[in-house]
Amino acid sequence: MATYRKILVIADCQVRPGVPTQHLVAISNYILAKRPDVIVCIGDFADMPSLSRHSLAMEKEGQRYRADVKSVHDAMDKLTAFRKKAPRYKPRMIMTLGNHEERIPRTVLEQPNLEGLISIDDLKYEEYGWEVHPFLKVVTVDGVQFSHFFTSGVMGRPASSAAVVLRERQSSAIMGHVQAFEMAVHKRTQRIAIFAGLTNLHDEGYLGPQGNSCRRQVIMLHAVKDGVFDPCFVSLRYLMGKYLK
Repeated sequence: MATYRKILVIADCQVRPGVPTQHLVAISNYILAKRPDVIVCIGDFADMPSLSRHSLAMEKEGQRYRADVKSVHDAMDKLTAFRKKAPRYKPRMIMTLGNHEERIPRTVLEQPNLEGLISIDDLKYEEYGWEVHPFLKVVTVDGVQFSHFFTSGVMGRPASSAAVVLRERQSSAIMGHVQAFEMAVHKRTQRIAIFAGLTNLHDEGYLGPQGNSCRRQVIMLHAVKDGVFDPCFVSLRYLMGKYLK
């Protein structure tokens, strides 16, 4: 009898001070109910707006690194609460760091006087049980590739579509990063490439009135083996209705 595994994918949460995080309680309860073998957080769990190059001076008014980090800890407490509720349940937990987490080491490179004062370790991902992988490293589980995003072209920019990812990776592959949900399926091999959407509840001002309509969800991959799986797209609306207790 074939042995299959179940993988839960959590897309960009982009946690920062002041944004709602109650959906993470629902996701934790969903994890307890479904017991996936592997949990992949695809990156940008943290937003780190205090280190953003793109924010205007007025937007950065009052932002502080310590507050950013504390908001991440508070949110991660909610997401990983299942570990205390079911200590014998030990899924593999994979964190592929995103460009927002990468703001921390980038800032140290730009301001060497901060070396030893701030680091990725401040987020305490490993203490929460995550196996942490560097930004843009590709992690393969049961033939499915995961990374915050996959590059395309000589400039190393994020792939522009799920179809491009499928063509260039020649494998099932799942990424986050873009505010979009998209899927491409190879008609012969049944390999699947997915842009995972978002796993947050807040809107981003820079996206404007039309840019915040992305699907907000987690993705459960059922019957995963050799890069083939059955995807189940679970909206935050459904999770909060059923698992927010």
